[in-house]
Amino acid sequence: MIETLLNGLIAATVTPLDREGACDLSAIKPMIDRLIESGVSGLYVCGSTGEGMSLTCHERKNVVEASVDATAGRVPVIVQVGHNSIADACDLANHAAGAGANVVSATCPSYFKVGDTETLLKCMGKIANAAPQLPFYYYHIPALTGSQIDVVDFLERGGRSIANLAGLKYTNTLIHEFQACQNTQSRNFDVVWGCDEMLLAAFASGATAAIGSTYNIAAPLYCQIIEAIEAGDWKTARQLQYHSVEMVNVMKSYAFHGALKAIMSMLGMPVGSCRLPLNELSKEETESLKSGLEQIGFFEWCGHESQIGS
Repeated sequence: MIETLLNGLIAATVTPLDREGACDLSAIKPMIDRLIESGVSGLYVCGSTGEGMSLTCHERKNVVEASVDATAGRVPVIVQVGHNSIADACDLANHAAGAGANVVSATCPSYFKVGDTETLLKCMGKIANAAPQLPFYYYHIPALTGSQIDVVDFLERGGRSIANLAGLKYTNTLIHEFQACQNTQSRNFDVVWGCDEMLLAAFASGATAAIGSTYNIAAPLYCQIIEAIEAGDWKTARQLQYHSVEMVNVMKSYAFHGALKAIMSMLGMPVGSCRLPLNELSKEETESLKSGLEQIGFFEWCGHESQIGS
């Protein structure tokens, strides 16, 4: 059995950009230092949150190298290498292994949709085999890839055909399917949750790790949720989880990536704007977002009150 590395909260990191829209590699280390201090136990680089699909392969490699160097072995680094070109995805996987990443992960191609399990197995098998020394996690996010295949069937068959298939990043809301993924027969897979506002439900269903966007700004809250679950204090866990629901609801009133980066800047982590086709928030929207977060007590219950920027 492949040893899994993922436990607790794993931040899906953003990619800092400078005023010209280029990757700001100098901002990566202070950002990662803050994330680790806040309680995250891993980093997921160049995923959806990190705008990986909007970066060139060269940029993705630079971000990976800077992230691995900045992390310096303190927590695992998972690199998302999915690409519409399987050849480029394989090249990115091989590079990630050489750069010192701990895990490789990949979405499936999304322009030409993957419509059956056999095709998905072929695509993910090629990518996983490009970094055979590392655990490989398929990134299941049907809302963005359009791939609606039976992910349980993929794991069952992948366990027999992809030697280093270690698990799955499950970004969907079907708890029964998530639970079924944890009970496959071919191999004991590490199935990692990916919907922040449903963390409580996932851990109640057996999750031991989660990868998420809002762990960049609210890791202390989610750490408290996990602590309450482990203590059997479900009432407190439910109350804390509702804080997450409120926070995400406020953010959903704006462009999500722009809102996330705006909040990180409010918290003293300047990470710049987003890359088209994503948009940054206007000054008025940023002020409105901050007001909305203040109204729900975000800065107080997440322990950020002393860190708010102007």
